[in-house]
Amino acid sequence: MAGRRRLAEYQAKRDFTKTREPAGDGRGGGTGDLFVVQRHRARRRHYDLRLELDGVLVSWAVPKGPTLDPDVRRMAVHVEDHPLEYAGFEGVIPAGEYGGGDVIVWDHGTWEPAETDDPAQAIADGNLHFDLHGEKLVGRFVLVRKGRGDSADKEQWLLLHKHDDHASKGWDAEDYPKSVQSGRTNDEVAAAPEATWHSDRPAAEAEVRIWQAPTPDELAELDALGAKGTWTLGGRKLSLTNLDKVLFGKTRDFPAITKRELIAYYATIAPVMLPYLADRPLNTHRFPDGIAKPGFWQKEAPGHAPKWLRRWHYERAAEDETQCYLIPDSPAALAWLANYGALELHAWTSRAPDVDHPTWALFDIDPGPRTEPEDLLLLARLHRTALEHLGLQGRPKVTGQRGIQVWVPIEPRYTYAETRAWAETVSRTIGRAVPELVSWEWNKDKRRGLARLDYTQNVINKTLVAPYSVRPRPGAPVSVPLEWDELDDPGLRPDRWTIHTVADRLRERKDPFSALLGVRQELPRL
Repeated sequence: MAGRRRLAEYQAKRDFTKTREPAGDGRGGGTGDLFVVQRHRARRRHYDLRLELDGVLVSWAVPKGPTLDPDVRRMAVHVEDHPLEYAGFEGVIPAGEYGGGDVIVWDHGTWEPAETDDPAQAIADGNLHFDLHGEKLVGRFVLVRKGRGDSADKEQWLLLHKHDDHASKGWDAEDYPKSVQSGRTNDEVAAAPEATWHSDRPAAEAEVRIWQAPTPDELAELDALGAKGTWTLGGRKLSLTNLDKVLFGKTRDFPAITKRELIAYYATIAPVMLPYLADRPLNTHRFPDGIAKPGFWQKEAPGHAPKWLRRWHYERAAEDETQCYLIPDSPAALAWLANYGALELHAWTSRAPDVDHPTWALFDIDPGPRTEPEDLLLLARLHRTALEHLGLQGRPKVTGQRGIQVWVPIEPRYTYAETRAWAETVSRTIGRAVPELVSWEWNKDKRRGLARLDYTQNVINKTLVAPYSVRPRPGAPVSVPLEWDELDDPGLRPDRWTIHTVADRLRERKDPFSALLGVRQELPRL
């Protein structure tokens, strides 16, 4: 494949048994028009301009950074292509490795070639005109090859901005030092990197974030606050309000639970939960006045949200659809959402910016009034049998309410339509084995009290509750991942664990879904 051949130089310069950068496989998975600029402090500080093209990131190192000043020419060194997986990398490359230093995502967005229908040929010819649609960089740019530098493989180019409506005299990249992805500077990333890579997995699939739970001192500060106050968590300042408001009322079986306790839960569970939320647009089910009153869904990022919260703009959204989503990427982000009354968190099954290709195939076992607990477990075990037959990894998850879900990690190259069609075929095959337990009717009143095997959640922006999310029921039950053998327990109930018992559960079983992180599977033909 062309992408793999183009990455050969990149891979040859790196020892992937030491560095935690992504190696890449050249298979793509981006949107085709991604651009990113990373501010990289290696042996020398520079900015890396990368344009997605033919499944890779075509790259130039710009020592002084891009500019919107049309009268300034910046030197740009054409360097080796990088894998698409590198586009979102923000962290530290170890000292002693090629490119060792700290990296932030200084800008990102989309690009489009101008004055050519063949940008690859334009690059080969040494003259590329293109438009950038970023958060910092906008308007028409030009890359012109000047010649070769000291090394025969390093082409010297010039990068300039055209005189257009976006041009700005005196504009200097160094005046805008923060990452558009995390809101942090290079110094802050270097001091506390949040990205690493598993050395025992293919490097292109190995990114794992590092998140720290609140320290005992931070939790003590939360407990010591009055009804409201400022809490500092992981370096972020949170303005918390109504901390003693009861969100889950006292019942015969459960004590009352306050907003303070919900905030503490989400901040504490964050290192386990965030791998299923990070990089994904979020839908929230809010109950600002507690579960005794109706909640409501919110997708749009509120205007009053702090600037350090990561946002993603859905460019294809219609005028009456959500334009801007939050993407939780830190314990502080989860704590802020809890203070905002977001009890339930539902993340997309695809990542930004490649939201058209999900990384999970989902099966939702929705029991009916006539579905006995043992029938629910039987249906879940049949999914285990089906996946074993297909040679696929997956895990079940109790919903925290009545149902069980099965999550299957997949390679992000299938459309939602392809994923849904595949899941439907599997679901209907399972349903034929026990027709007395399953109804395919859409309306609940027509299901005769039977369970529904719901494959329809495999649609963009139609989500299932995230692992370890709270549910709006008495006692604050939690959606918890399981090992397959736990389905053999006849006493298993989907609402077994609450925010007060999940910690014990994790000490006993750890996180069963963690084995699925980074796994990319092909959907077998059915």
